[in-house]
Amino acid sequence: MQQYMRVLRLFWGAAIAAELEYRLNFLIAALTSLFSLTGSLFSLSLFYYQTGYTFEGWSWEEALIVLGMFTLLQGFAATFLAPNLNQIVRQVQEGTLDFVLLKPISSQFWLSTRTVSPWGLPDLIFGVILIGYAGGRLGLDGSNYLLGVAPILLGFLSLYSLWFMLGATSIWFVKIYNVTEVLRGLLEAGRFPMVAYPVAYRVFFTFVIPVAFLTTVPAEALLNQSEVEWVLGAAGLAIALLFASRQFWRFALRFYTSASS
Repeated sequence: MQQYMRVLRLFWGAAIAAELEYRLNFLIAALTSLFSLTGSLFSLSLFYYQTGYTFEGWSWEEALIVLGMFTLLQGFAATFLAPNLNQIVRQVQEGTLDFVLLKPISSQFWLSTRTVSPWGLPDLIFGVILIGYAGGRLGLDGSNYLLGVAPILLGFLSLYSLWFMLGATSIWFVKIYNVTEVLRGLLEAGRFPMVAYPVAYRVFFTFVIPVAFLTTVPAEALLNQSEVEWVLGAAGLAIALLFASRQFWRFALRFYTSASS
């Protein structure tokens, strides 16, 4: 474990130093995140302030908690997932995956953590601010926020596992950018509580593409409205997906034809 932590510090230290050479990009990323969040807030306000409609059992502030969770998820993906897992395609195309497989370290760890992008930090910051603002309006205390920590971390783990498995399919299909964009599009459903959708969509976003476990369940846990079974389900899902991603990667490598073969 200590070896992996040392490697991680070296990876991220070098990546951040390289990225900060272009500091204007951070301002651009912050503005982009702010505009995106403004658009999401406007869309949500159309339900609550224009038509008088409200999502069943969800007040305006509670819906903001869900949006904050979604914003955190976006920041996590932009900071850790996209910079690394989208590069699996390039590694396969250029044959540089060979060098990764020869290293005395887990190839999945290397591919998942090799770099980090600070340009996703604005989303993480805005997500925390939005959750803090809504929680303050609702009178939540520190214990409520602690209840939401584990479910959102489990959501991060589930999202990582799904993204990594999609990245691993590049060994067969090489170009999979459209597939990852489809995943991004489906995750957009997490901007709103699951009750916002018809029953069929709720089932799909809970048991097929587990969007509910990424945003709604963590929000309900933070609000102390979630049943224990749902939190345990989120934990079971995250562990199962992580295990599946590991096994799927090993299976995919059986079909990898190296550049030197």
